[in-house]
Amino acid sequence: MTALDATCSTVSASSLALPGRAGTVPPAVRRGAWQLAPGQATTLRAREAHVLSVRQGRLWVTLDATATWGSEDLVLGPGERLQVPAGQRLVMEPWDGYGATWSWDRAA
Repeated sequence: MTALDATCSTVSASSLALPGRAGTVPPAVRRGAWQLAPGQATTLRAREAHVLSVRQGRLWVTLDATATWGSEDLVLGPGERLQVPAGQRLVMEPWDGYGATWSWDRAA
């Protein structure tokens, strides 16, 4: 896994702390990954081709429109991956109230 190689901003829709939630994510899932808490959203713009992988939970991902394709909403579950081409921007947030754990790796 590489360092986060993207422009990234995170916004919280809620200031509520959810005690104990982070502890429910197994350490093996968290290692080398990032977490989004319920009510949080983040924006990424890939500087080069990357793969977004969901490790736990579900992510609602919105891809920006391109010259050939309109904007697109996807819901990704554990083990699912999304190829993100260089220059593509996406916004993502947990699909439900449990948060999500994800990784961002350079495409091979």
